[in-house]
Amino acid sequence: MKGREVYSGLRVFPPFAVRIDGRRFRRILSSLDFEKPYDERFARAMADSTVLFFNESGLNPLFAFLFSDEINLFFYEIPFNERIEKINSIIPGFLSSALTIKLNLEKPVAFDSRIITLGKENIYDYLLWRQAETWRNHINLCGFYTLLEDGMSENEAAKYLKKKKASQIHELVFRHGINLAATPAWQRCGILVYRKTYVKTGYNPVTKTAVETTRTKIVQDWDTPIFKTGEGRKLVEKLLSMKR
Repeated sequence: MKGREVYSGLRVFPPFAVRIDGRRFRRILSSLDFEKPYDERFARAMADSTVLFFNESGLNPLFAFLFSDEINLFFYEIPFNERIEKINSIIPGFLSSALTIKLNLEKPVAFDSRIITLGKENIYDYLLWRQAETWRNHINLCGFYTLLEDGMSENEAAKYLKKKKASQIHELVFRHGINLAATPAWQRCGILVYRKTYVKTGYNPVTKTAVETTRTKIVQDWDTPIFKTGEGRKLVEKLLSMKR
């Protein structure tokens, strides 16, 4: 029967990204009375779950980019002999459990998972794509809930927005007093999670001198720049060159 494990030999070779997406999150989370279209409690739980993954999963992602119910993890190395079955089961499994705990849910949530093969030179373009999706998601969500406040049904709002360009939706919400360019950066540009080195000063009781050691901590960046700007490109280059 071992021979029937027909996919067990499939492998992926770094670097690559793993993108996980929430499955039926809207239905499960609707009972939590979150603010619409965004709730910082949910975003915080997603970011905290990602930090927990960095610290407790035993895996070694380079960094992560997340927005809404999507988390992108980037790897230069991976255990399990690069087996796709392992990667696509352990990562979403861990993060599903982590988010269930962070939100103190009575019912579990689930993520699906896919692997994106990338060369190091492709990671920047991939980030541009996902951040562009972050912005599109932001425009559509704000437009959708603006129309609901105006009295449309969910079906009517979805149908109306389907025919509109991004610029038209932007103008729609602006007329209702919302400047999308001034909304919080984490809603427009996403959140980054990565390791950051810092110097800690201590005292050596033997030599009776001050000593400095380099430590690493996991940080959340809620003020992510636009990646296509000079500042954003410089940050991505820094993340790609960080020691793990």
